Amino acid sequence: MEFRPLRLPPGVDLRRELETMAGDDPEFCGFIVSGIGSLENPMLRFAGRAAGVVLEGPFEVVSLAGTVTPDGAHLHVVVADGEGRTLGGHLCHGSAVRTTMELLLGHPEAWRLSRERDAATGHLELKITPA
Repeated sequence: MEFRPLRLPPGVDLRRELETMAGDDPEFCGFIVSGIGSLENPMLRFAGRAAGVVLEGPFEVVSLAGTVTPDGAHLHVVVADGEGRTLGGHLCHGSAVRTTMELLLGHPEAWRLSRERDAATGHLELKITPA
């Protein structure tokens, strides 16, 4: 596995930027091994919900994990508010970096990651094939 460190600056839509990078460079596809930083008004989709919810204000990203492919991303995030209360869920588009996002991406060199609609779930699910 090849590892890539990455820092995203303020104002960037975190999910959209990762998906754009993966679409532009197949070598960027992989697993988020570590992700910390901060978001302003992040949008999360909670378990079993159809739509995301905007959390008002600044939040620290305690943890970010998931997969990034040319066909999209599946990202889970845990954020903490100014009182240290945490919430977690799927990271949605529209979650802007507040001060920084520091990430480590693991690219599995012998494998190709993509997303494909799964008949059982109805969602775009991870597909793993030999490179």
